[in-house]
Parts: sequence; structure tokens; C-alpha cells
Amino acid sequence: MRKLNRKYGKAAISFALFILTIALVTCVDIGSVGPAGTTVGLSHLNKGVHDLVGVHMIWYKLTNYLGYLALAAGGVFAVIGLKQLIERRSLKDVDHEILALGGLFVLLGVIYVLFEKVVVNYRPVLMEGETVPEASFPSSHTVLAFVIFGAVAMMLKDYVKDKKTAALLQNVCMVLLIVAVIGRLISGVHWLTDIIGGIFLSAALLQAFSGILEKLKE
Repeated sequence: MRKLNRKYGKAAISFALFILTIALVTCVDIGSVGPAGTTVGLSHLNKGVHDLVGVHMIWYKLTNYLGYLALAAGGVFAVIGLKQLIERRSLKDVDHEILALGGLFVLLGVIYVLFEKVVVNYRPVLMEGETVPEASFPSSHTVLAFVIFGAVAMMLKDYVKDKKTAALLQNVCMVLLIVAVIGRLISGVHWLTDIIGGIFLSAALLQAFSGILEKLKE
């Protein structure tokens, strides 16, 4: 129970940091440093990092592919769940861990739509083919890769019988997660605070999901 409470506590702290990041980028050091005169909070920090990093579209494309890979990895468990549903003929008989993972994916979709509608700030660059800046906070690809690769890594030990193979796949997930997050920053299509906000939100979701898995095992 204490371990479970610690996980939920960490989730609450991460979510509080996410809310704090929103407060900072909407209230502190607001500057018109984006394209078409768009503003962002912590503007000196964000612009300084963006100028230092530059824009590298190769990393943008690579992280897009990693996003597709994350969706594919999550899709494997969706297929497992569908197979169980067909064989067991009842949704309640599908592994509860897979149902929890499905709920996490639905929540990701809701969050994506929410921040497309509620714009905190805009990208530091105009994307190819676009005439107006796009919503940028939090970095949706950061959240997608972080949460899906992280959640899949948690699930692998229960669905891959060979422990060495499971451990190897978990390490691969972690490497892909790190490359996706760092690559998104290096790409230059997000402000630093977009990435930080995405990390805090992802950490909150993963800690809560980990707590749910722990509860299901109990």
C-alpha cells in the first residue's frame, strides 16, 4: 500500500509541476519572439535555447517516425486485447492490465484534442505548408513517445515469457523514449518549455498508470 501511495504521490507532484509550467509560460516574461508576432512565456530562456539549438528538420522527421513506432508498439497490445475479447467473448474477461492500457491511450487522445483547442503557446517556427503557427504546448510527440514507450515497457514483463528478452525490449523502449524526447528538442519545432511540460505530464500519467497496474496485481 505504501508503494502504491508513493506512485500516486509522484503522479500528483508531476502533474503539479505540469500546471506550474503552464502558469510560467502564460504569466512570466511574456515576449513576442515567435513567428507572426506570437508570444511565449519565459521568452528569454525559450528564445536563447531555440537560437542555440537551431532548426533541424531531419530530427523532426525522425521523431515523427518514432511516434509511429510507439503507436505500433501500443497496437500490439490492442491486438492482444482484441484476440482475448474474441476468444473469451466478454470485455470483462480481457486482461485488466490491457484494459487499463487502453484507457491510458484514450486519455492520451483526449489530452491531444484538448491542447489543440486550448492553445497555451505556438511553435517557434512556421511548419512547411502552413501559413499560421500551430499549437505547441505541450509537445504532443514528447507525450506520445514518453507515455506509450514507458507503458509498454511496464507491460512487457508480464507478456514476454523469456526474462532476458523482456529486459532487452524494455531497454529498447527506454532508448527510443529518450531519443524521441531529446530529438524533439533538437528539431527546433518546439520551445524548451513545450518539452518540459510534456515530460511532466507524461511522468504524471505513467506514475498513475504504474499505480493502477500495482493495484490490479494486488
